[in-house]
Amino acid sequence: QVQLAESGGGLVQAGGSLRLSCAASGSISRINDMGFYRRAPGMQRELVASITRVGGANYADSVKGRFTISRDNAKKTVYLQMNSVKPEDTAVYYCSADFQIAPWSTERRGWGQGTQVTVSS
Repeated sequence: QVQLAESGGGLVQAGGSLRLSCAASGSISRINDMGFYRRAPGMQRELVASITRVGGANYADSVKGRFTISRDNAKKTVYLQMNSVKPEDTAVYYCSADFQIAPWSTERRGWGQGTQVTVSS
């Protein structure tokens, strides 16, 4: 069974920084894309950032220049460095990982449990 454990959320003042981490564990042969999504109250879930296995990153326009996604393949961990946060960044953040449990198996997507990020003005 594959699990994604998130950490690093909390309360931060506008203009401050937070770092989210998400570590994958379990029967994993390979992790392809990893990412972070968020869901604000009353809103749909949206992609914040994603990163390929070789480090190619993609960001939502709203976070470009402020957030940085990175990963450590050896640790099966993805990170989201959040700088210059704004009240509109307040949401539950979920990590995702597209993984295979064997080289020949189909790719599956796993999700973290979510971590609350609250930005005060």
